[in-house]
Amino acid sequence: MATMAAVDLGAQSGRVTLGTFDGDRLSVVEVHRFRNIPVRTRGTLHWDVLRLYEEVLEGLTAVAGVANAVDSVGVDSWGVDFGLLDRDGRLIQNPVHHRDRRTEGAMEALFAEVPAREIYERTGIQLMPINTLVQLFAAVAADERSLEIAESLLLIPDLLHFWLCGVAACEYTNATTTQCLDPRAQAWATDVLERLRLPAGVFPDVVSPATVLGALLDEVAERTRLRRVVAVAPATHDTASAVAAVPFRSRESAYISAGTWSLVGMELDAPLINDNSFRANLTNEGGMNGTVRLLRNVNGLWLVHECQRAWAVGGMSFGFDELVHLAEQASPFGSFIDPDDPAFVAPGGMPERIRDFCARTNQPAPQEPGAVIRCILESLALKFRVTIELLARVTGTSPPEVHIVGGGARNRLLCQCTADATGLPVLAGPEEATVVGNLLGQAIALGELASLADARTVVSASFEPTLYEPTRPAEWTQAHARFEEILGASERGAEHGVLAR
Repeated sequence: MATMAAVDLGAQSGRVTLGTFDGDRLSVVEVHRFRNIPVRTRGTLHWDVLRLYEEVLEGLTAVAGVANAVDSVGVDSWGVDFGLLDRDGRLIQNPVHHRDRRTEGAMEALFAEVPAREIYERTGIQLMPINTLVQLFAAVAADERSLEIAESLLLIPDLLHFWLCGVAACEYTNATTTQCLDPRAQAWATDVLERLRLPAGVFPDVVSPATVLGALLDEVAERTRLRRVVAVAPATHDTASAVAAVPFRSRESAYISAGTWSLVGMELDAPLINDNSFRANLTNEGGMNGTVRLLRNVNGLWLVHECQRAWAVGGMSFGFDELVHLAEQASPFGSFIDPDDPAFVAPGGMPERIRDFCARTNQPAPQEPGAVIRCILESLALKFRVTIELLARVTGTSPPEVHIVGGGARNRLLCQCTADATGLPVLAGPEEATVVGNLLGQAIALGELASLADARTVVSASFEPTLYEPTRPAEWTQAHARFEEILGASERGAEHGVLAR
């Protein structure tokens, strides 16, 4: 019997959840949820990490109020973003948001110093402007003074763990997202960092997922009333925890961790770093028990949330489920977007950006909220198909089915569209996969479970997936052909600046 608290920080919200494992099944109860609202100051978009930490403490205090005893607490979050600490362990500034514009043009300048293929060979990480490597390069190029006084760099969950227990370490699954770590050596690629004149010395020791870090600090224990509790580093990257909770029936199945981002991938036993994976811009990120998450980032439900936010500003407030219902009533296959077009990177004005994209690619511009959301969800499903086919070609496999976990698993329309677009059965759930994987990582650290395989047995026993079978194959084949044409137009337009932000 183990009782654990999971802190899950997402780009839109955070939550603190209580998990109880009785030896066979895991039960999960959410005790505190809070919003995650970035703050823009003097032209820079920051995470309000101190407010997040205060919410975490409130959540852990709530856990103490409903649980007789708690054994451990662990934090997971998104990857790539980081806080810088001075020599006294004090936060120098609020972490910069990966959607901040400071990295514009930085990738091209970085690759002029060290070729993209060489960086990929050393790190196995897809080339994206949000990567920690690119953020650091942009900060150095801008001569940011914070780097001059920084003694250590901690990724977001590592920073929270440091404040909870006083141990400064970087957990492996999140470290792999930075594009600063060599996955073969499982160590920081210090020679690459030094060639780019980046501060290699700020990176802390790397620890494996399911590592006990240490007891909660006295001040934390007193504040939260959680005593004799240890902090555990689960798989701290949220997708790594989510994938740990995928109840695979076949090792060749594809998965989609669908939330703010959609992470579309397959689980491997070792990194796949070659010319084909480089051309496909696939990433090799760390997983539990030495596994590798070969995947590609696809923009996700952030597009829906941004539309929801824009409409609320304009006086039209919709709940998320209400928007999905409106989309179900809208006509199918009206228009498509490339979810990963640069036009959709920055926040703000998303419905208008979608209409602008459609107009520029000679499609009808969706007007009503239901039509806009249907356009997003069908486009995501078609992009999932393109990505899964890419993974299949690079790995030489044929995925028999697709697992959707995370918040997207409760989106009926997205799940059905994904089954229809891919022509594969979709198994949806668990919806709370990230929290479930976080808790199971803690259970492994506490000695309650022996392996990832044992953890997935618990998932199968505790959560029943929902099955979606593909329908309307002819219509979706035609939709896919149209979508491929639009992708080509989008890529050509982006190359010529037509669809720039």
